[in-house]
Amino acid sequence: MELDELKVTRYEVSGAVATITLDRPERLNAWTGRMNTEYRSLLGRAAADRSVRVIVVTGAGRGFCAGADTRALEGHVERGAYDPGTGPGLENPGFGVRPEFDAEFAYHFGIPKPIIAAVNGAAAGVGFALACYCDLRFAAAGAKLTTAHGRLGLPAEFGLSWLVPRLVGLTRAADILLSSRVFLAEEAAEIGLVNMVTPADELLESVYRYAHTLATEISPASLAATKLQLYTDLHRDAATAARHAEERLRAMMTGPDFEEGVAALTARRPPRFPDLPADPGPAPPSPR
Repeated sequence: MELDELKVTRYEVSGAVATITLDRPERLNAWTGRMNTEYRSLLGRAAADRSVRVIVVTGAGRGFCAGADTRALEGHVERGAYDPGTGPGLENPGFGVRPEFDAEFAYHFGIPKPIIAAVNGAAAGVGFALACYCDLRFAAAGAKLTTAHGRLGLPAEFGLSWLVPRLVGLTRAADILLSSRVFLAEEAAEIGLVNMVTPADELLESVYRYAHTLATEISPASLAATKLQLYTDLHRDAATAARHAEERLRAMMTGPDFEEGVAALTARRPPRFPDLPADPGPAPPSPR
């Protein structure tokens, strides 16, 4: 999909940080098949761009993503079946890394770059799932979150029954998933679902500052390896994880990132890891 075909998303790259913006502000960025198609395409684009080291996902206007579009939900009722609304050209970014990642939203785990959700407003249903499958979550003060499925007579969606207990613990996950209640960003931070809460007008500045640090100070090889470890090791025992880490350590110590990291540490200077643009640029500004 070419960028000039985008209708419900926006894509920008500043320095080494790519931003994907869900762009249906008049509908609080409610999710549609078109949005899913564009989002996957843009995520794949950012993953393939060697100059991009960190990906930020946010919403336009007042909401992050208010869940599935009500018109789409009405269509499901009329048809008596679920229709994702996506065509045959749907891309599969992150697929093929591990079979455990080859499913809707779980594919985020196969993207070898940190993905940060900037939750600028309501995140409900599929929007809540999208935020959860990002690696880090920053939220605007007062942002409302809910799984929503219980009020629609549906099961917990998108593997959230597996993921949320691993993010916040079983007891808190049971509350969030069984009640489908609305809770605020402040509570989400308290239970560990959100990394940081900021005033709404400071959210993107905070996210980009953090993203810029990852992009310019941390080895891209380390970011990719550590992210893969995080999600792979959720599926195996501690001894296997430790042995795999030792094997990966030996392999990566022969690579250019380790060589540069040691040289920078010895010279007491910032590292200049391979593939970073000659001028990575300042932290991206907050969009209008």
